[in-house]
Amino acid sequence: MMRLYSGTSDPYSHRCRIVLYEKGMDFEVIDVDLMNKSEDVAAINPYGKVPVLVERDLVLYEANIINEYIDERFPHPQLMPPDPVMRGRARLFLHRFEQEIYSQVEVIEHGVPKAADKARANIRDNLTQLAQILANQKFLLGDEFSMLDVAIAPLLWRLDHYGIQMGKDAAPLMKYAERLFSRQGFIDALTASERAMRK
Repeated sequence: MMRLYSGTSDPYSHRCRIVLYEKGMDFEVIDVDLMNKSEDVAAINPYGKVPVLVERDLVLYEANIINEYIDERFPHPQLMPPDPVMRGRARLFLHRFEQEIYSQVEVIEHGVPKAADKARANIRDNLTQLAQILANQKFLLGDEFSMLDVAIAPLLWRLDHYGIQMGKDAAPLMKYAERLFSRQGFIDALTASERAMRK
């Protein structure tokens, strides 16, 4: 059985939990207190971070690597596009999410107020660009739920928590967010700490 070492409020861990629940497979989630990490995490991940996936002798860390492994190992429902060109584009999108959006989360959580405000504006501007794509399609890659939607869902769930105010031009994005939040895989993946982020 797969074991996922997961932070209860960590957006990266949240992404991996969503994929596991979307696949509907047997797995165990081991909650990790991010303020007081056990030695287990340090022993299996040299960076001492979550999420970490353990399956027999295999140990993986980094959310995108874990999620692609799960998607290849359990191909139904497929979350990465089967076409190599589309898969390449999806990977580029995921890389951009890390560089341009998720890198700002760290600043919001641990930066000085001025830097945190700038990070909020960066996330807002990047998400507003995505809203233009979502004005004409159901999900980020078209009509099918994919790994891109998995990657962005935890951030959309945390907008209020991070103090990010979206403008009127983001209306398609907010409708899209509600579609994501209503998926059973998303609902099942939420921890008590994450549920408390939105009232």
